Amino acid sequence: MAATATSDLMNPVDLFLQADIVVKIVMLGLLVASIATWAIIVAQWWKMRRIARDNDRFERDFWKAEDIDTFYDGRGKSELPSAKVLAAGVAEWRRSTSGKTVDREGTRSRLAIAMHSSVAAETDRLAARLNILATVGSVAPFVGLFGTVWGIMRSFTDIAGEQSTSLAVVAPGIAEALFATALGLFAAIPAVIAYNRFSYSINRMEARLQRFADGFHGTLSRELETEG
Repeated sequence: MAATATSDLMNPVDLFLQADIVVKIVMLGLLVASIATWAIIVAQWWKMRRIARDNDRFERDFWKAEDIDTFYDGRGKSELPSAKVLAAGVAEWRRSTSGKTVDREGTRSRLAIAMHSSVAAETDRLAARLNILATVGSVAPFVGLFGTVWGIMRSFTDIAGEQSTSLAVVAPGIAEALFATALGLFAAIPAVIAYNRFSYSINRMEARLQRFADGFHGTLSRELETEG
């Protein structure tokens, strides 16, 4: 019988149903945050995996291409980060070399600015939803702690009302309170781990895009030397 009572007390559904309305709101909020966190983690993992694979193929094919304009006209409209950097470089190149005279140093400077700006924009786009993970990771434990404090306050109120310090009086409120803390950690820990992992992946992607931009800039700079 004691084992059954303990099992019922530790049942998450029972803990939620018996909780105070404030603790219920906290628990529901943390549960929603946890679901949103896992949805973002799965979507971001799939997106980063796909982009990394397609980006590798795009850059490999680009460096093998014999003509930049032909490659750009065929594949430069892609939504891949490397394609965006390429498009920024080609667009600036065409604007800067369309006149009768070409300012070589000015063109080099504008090419660098255009492609570096594109790298920054693509990095921001990849990291668009990481702020949600950072928010959940930093706030969820404190929300759970709020639920814990509220539950313990309720337990003390029950003690005063029953005028008894029996464990049977205080145990339900304490169990609910600790469950709120557990939910806060359940939401926060995956969010923090995923945020750090994705931040590392995005930093690597940014460095790779920067190398691609620098290599393309070097190619266009050499092309400038042959301009009349």
